[in-house]
Amino acid sequence: MADDLRFQPIDENASYETEAPPIDRPTSYEDGEALRAEEEKAAKMKKRRKLLLYGVAGLLAKIAMGFAVHHAVVASHYVSTDNAYVDASTAQINAQVSGQILEIRVADTQNVRAGDILAVIDPADAQLNLARAEADYRRTLQRVRQYYAQEASAAAQVSARQADLARAETDYARRRALAQSGAVSGEELTATRAAYDAARANLVAANQSLEAQRALTRGQNVENHPETVAARAAMETAQLALERTTIRAPIDGVVTQLNAQVGQRVEISQPLMIVAPLQDAYVDANFKEGQLGRVRPGQPVELVSDLYGDDVVYHGTVEGLGGGTGSAFAVIPAQNATGNWIRVVQRVPVRIALDPAELAEHPLRVGLSMEARIDVREPRGTQTASN
Repeated sequence: MADDLRFQPIDENASYETEAPPIDRPTSYEDGEALRAEEEKAAKMKKRRKLLLYGVAGLLAKIAMGFAVHHAVVASHYVSTDNAYVDASTAQINAQVSGQILEIRVADTQNVRAGDILAVIDPADAQLNLARAEADYRRTLQRVRQYYAQEASAAAQVSARQADLARAETDYARRRALAQSGAVSGEELTATRAAYDAARANLVAANQSLEAQRALTRGQNVENHPETVAARAAMETAQLALERTTIRAPIDGVVTQLNAQVGQRVEISQPLMIVAPLQDAYVDANFKEGQLGRVRPGQPVELVSDLYGDDVVYHGTVEGLGGGTGSAFAVIPAQNATGNWIRVVQRVPVRIALDPAELAEHPLRVGLSMEARIDVREPRGTQTASN
């Protein structure tokens, strides 16, 4: 082992050049023909690859040119998005009086017309309150009529006191004249003066009573007297509360989210159901901010729903653009002043009105997904409303 690892001396005269492997050369006529055939085959393959690359490059150039022409002629005149959804101005049905539900006359998915009865709340309490209010109103009318009768009586009292004062004044003046000649005693004169003073005081009291009665009736009549008006308002309030025990549909639409049951006690403002007016549905399409430069109210829109597919194309009109991006009005808006800020493309909702005839033929539901394409070739309005 040690002998094997022993270093060998280097021979300076020895040659360490390596010989190249011998090149195979044709040794006969057949070998030369085979070599030429292989070279021709390789040349053909190279030419074929070059033609294939040229063809692929030409195809890509044509595709790019087609896209450029399509963008210049068609695509540049439209903006589209699939971030669009059906919506409607739904009516929230709440209980307007408290009580126990006696009837539920509708069900989820049921179509209703404006004025149809949706539910009935027990009207017993409301009926009693109305009867009490009507009785109070009638009693108030009687009391107010008494005010006017008492005013007339007070005016008559004033007239009587004026007559009493005139008679007492005459008696006092006559006796005072006779007293100078000694025909009337001083005691009789004093009694006459007392009667005169009493008559004058009674007249003052009668005038004050008359003014007190007139203060209750001045400038009013029985029908528009404040007490009458207050009693009538209380009666009408009770009547309104009774009417509100019958819950009616405010608009045409489809009942949804029904969460009321017979026998359930409800309180004022408690939600019972929602009526969605599908015939008045619209689309809110959320376009990127870079797509809105040429969007104007009044421009035509083509829409396709996932519900019906490409077989049904809706036609609508841009009604307007939202006042801000969706993130600006979020419950927790973005805080762009923080240090960890990332630029995110924002979207602005665009309200699109649908053709009522198409909507009636192919009804939509709130929340369905849509694809919207706006034709921006012809400006129809301004993005901001003019003052």
